[in-house]
Amino acid sequence: MSGAEVLEGQHAAETRRAARALLNKPLLLATGASAEEFRLVRKHASELRAWFDRNTGWPLRVDAGSARLGRTPAHHDDPTHPAREVTRAASPFTRRRYVLLCLALSVLERGEAQVALGRLAQHVVLEAADPRLAAAGIAFTLERRDERLDLAAVVRLLLDFGVLRRVAGDEEAYVSGTGDVLYDVERRVLAGLLAGPRGPSTVRAEDFEERLAQLSATAELDSDELRFRAIRQSLTRRLLDDPVLYYDTLTDTELGYLTRQRGFLTARINELTGLVPEVRAEGIAMVDPHDELTDVRMPESGTHGHITLLLAEDLAAAGGPVPSAALERRVREMAAEHGGFWSKGAREPGAEPELVRRALAKLEALALVTRTDEGAVARPALARYAVGGAVVREPGTRGIVPGQRRPAGRLPAD
Repeated sequence: MSGAEVLEGQHAAETRRAARALLNKPLLLATGASAEEFRLVRKHASELRAWFDRNTGWPLRVDAGSARLGRTPAHHDDPTHPAREVTRAASPFTRRRYVLLCLALSVLERGEAQVALGRLAQHVVLEAADPRLAAAGIAFTLERRDERLDLAAVVRLLLDFGVLRRVAGDEEAYVSGTGDVLYDVERRVLAGLLAGPRGPSTVRAEDFEERLAQLSATAELDSDELRFRAIRQSLTRRLLDDPVLYYDTLTDTELGYLTRQRGFLTARINELTGLVPEVRAEGIAMVDPHDELTDVRMPESGTHGHITLLLAEDLAAAGGPVPSAALERRVREMAAEHGGFWSKGAREPGAEPELVRRALAKLEALALVTRTDEGAVARPALARYAVGGAVVREPGTRGIVPGQRRPAGRLPAD
């Protein structure tokens, strides 16, 4: 292999690693755990910026301290991938925490270079007194422990983003009322946090849905070339974001474009990211061989991972909607068989509804089921978790043993 080929291979590997780092965490800092990934992004910024701009429409901003990919979701009403508390429990953010996050960012944007948590809390309470928040049923006093816990969760998320840097103190002391915390405010990171194509000050709508639509709106498309580019970018964003891109979720125009350009789109993504296209009759999944670019894993170890996998097998074999009550009965049956491997709480009577809720939430986030008021319906990709039938084989031959999961877990063939 020539020296030029070695350099070319090294360049491609570094660019791929940088792209994967941005997809995994769209805000990278020059210090801390992401410093090496940031260095690669900055080194290959021009190439990455051109690729994301052409293929996704996501802007990439890189300066001496941070790199920010303006990654926006394909679906603004998707509740399956919430922000999560930066703790071992990783609890999803509630509505109140999201409101607190927005209020805290508003306070920090107008504040000084340093802020104490107690001072931040005082300003958040003042901001929360807005009559429009009261009319929406939102009220904060931060006098109760649960409200202080919510503010602490917001602050830990901002620490993880790099918006805040802890100087002294600990959030637990604030929550318990025994101390305070001092932070530096990283204003450049704060300024680049919003990923929308429009600034909030340009939005005049009052209704939430209309404001959200205006924040994410793009320019009017007045030519076929621009319209086809918008379709290409939308499809690429969904192939990168969605666990599975189902054909039945596309418009006729999008489906026609994807049918013609599928090979081109998937090859471009594979070249940059290493994601491998899995194309089936119902849709396309870009599979990560390294199992890194996901916030939800399946299968997963532990009690909840085991229960989710067992319920997935049942739902895949059901052939239709399964009521929640039936899934809860199934969990009780599973506890009798597998409870010795589960946590104590999962074996207690009455735990079934919460166990089913958590399992369905994960399956829905992975586009494996659709939840309804009555229960859940399997989507085609769930077939990869179906249990194969018994196979009789001669001694010394290879084959699937009775009840074994289908290898590699594939969507139904075309």
